[in-house]
Amino acid sequence: MFFEPPPAGEALTTPSARPGPPQWFAPPADETGAVLGLGLMAARSPTVAVAVPYARAFSTGCAISVEVLVRQGELAPETAWELHLSTLPVAPLVSRGGDRLPDRLLRFGVRYPGGVKATTVGPPPIPGQEPQGPRLSWLPHAGAFRASESVHVTAGTLWLWPLPPEETFELAVEWPIGGIELTFVPLDGSAVVAAAQRSNQYWP
Repeated sequence: MFFEPPPAGEALTTPSARPGPPQWFAPPADETGAVLGLGLMAARSPTVAVAVPYARAFSTGCAISVEVLVRQGELAPETAWELHLSTLPVAPLVSRGGDRLPDRLLRFGVRYPGGVKATTVGPPPIPGQEPQGPRLSWLPHAGAFRASESVHVTAGTLWLWPLPPEETFELAVEWPIGGIELTFVPLDGSAVVAAAQRSNQYWP
């Protein structure tokens, strides 16, 4: 027998249940979400493209899928690789003390009618306290990229908490090192909220 039961008197250890991440940090693990096709080209330069293929709406917020493409073209290999690395968690932290943001920092944001906004470079939440919404988090997918000889594609998710208002709002992207100036694209908040109504629990 390959998988043998433990000797008599030894109890199997079962990991204790741990609470999941807070709602503002990530999508709920026990919910399917409902996919909403977008097919947007959020921004593009000669060497970089930022695509938003779809969103996945949950009862607590919206996961916006993002693909960042880096085309080597006439770039030196080390320059193209630096661009690719700048999309990953190893990218430098935001500078402190009111200094300007690093040019290699990829940043996203949302802006609602009336001017309320949230960005991926906002202040971190206070430990033990739920932040005030809206909140936008950039969650690169570790290892989730595809590549050819000339193009690197990095996949990531923007987690927007809570759900947006039922009206058109804007998604913002800026990435100076990639030649992406501040750019806004519209998103349909009513479609996101409607999709969230179709999100189900994995188990009833």
